[in-house]
Amino acid sequence: MIRSMTGFGKASCTYQDQEISLELSSVNHRYLDCSFRLGNSWAALEPLFKGVVRNQISRGKIQLTVNRRKVKTSAQTIHLDAGLAQQYLEASRELAAMMGSDRAIGLDTLARMDGVIYQEELDEDLAEIEQVLTGAIEEALRHLNAMRAQEGAALAADIRARIRLMRDSLTEIEARLPELNAKHEERLRARILELASDLSLTEERIAIEVALLADKGDVTEEAVRLKTHLAHMEELLDSDDAVGRRLDFLSQEIQREVNTLGVKTRDCEVAKYVLDMKGELEKIREQVQNIE
Repeated sequence: MIRSMTGFGKASCTYQDQEISLELSSVNHRYLDCSFRLGNSWAALEPLFKGVVRNQISRGKIQLTVNRRKVKTSAQTIHLDAGLAQQYLEASRELAAMMGSDRAIGLDTLARMDGVIYQEELDEDLAEIEQVLTGAIEEALRHLNAMRAQEGAALAADIRARIRLMRDSLTEIEARLPELNAKHEERLRARILELASDLSLTEERIAIEVALLADKGDVTEEAVRLKTHLAHMEELLDSDDAVGRRLDFLSQEIQREVNTLGVKTRDCEVAKYVLDMKGELEKIREQVQNIE
């Protein structure tokens, strides 16, 4: 089943005293382009996480955002450096003596001095963080891909409907081909006879020339190729692989065959059906741009 390149997924996990939430989004892009917001302390893990994404996604612009929130604070993480505080006190007394003052440093001021009261940061094990976050990213990818698959199914259904409409138009064109070929041959024969009125051309020679010129206006080959391309497009829609680029290339080939049909036939009725096919094909090409 094909997948769209647009989707969203989220997951959450916990590490030590932190609650971690992940948001994973993807939009259309020609290639796979990953952009992660992990924070400076976890930036070293970005290449590893990009590998996790590449295992499941082949194309699209991927944005991963990680948010952290402390859910509890232990009292043991707050520390007093009594020795440093004593040094600040002694220094303040010496300074007061030098100034001839009896004022001493106050408690509020001392508590705000750098390093007197501090919070101890817990050591983070990057290997453990990698394991925890990898599981969360894989969960977010499952949600993302589920959304992409759902949208991809809708895209495939729309493209199939437009392929059916193109086939209907092609059937109408093929129904007119015998009449068009006969009229074309008649016009060619009349023109050749007109030009050869002063020359001695045999009927056999005229028949050969008419056949050659009529062959140039025959679109049977283009119609067959167009049918083959439309069938191939439906096959690709059933594929489990990333087929967006192949569908885009195939739609260009279909465009060429449709254009040739219009140029060779030069018939008002056929032109109407050709325009209908071009309109449906343009919508298909727009949809294909959303497919992975």
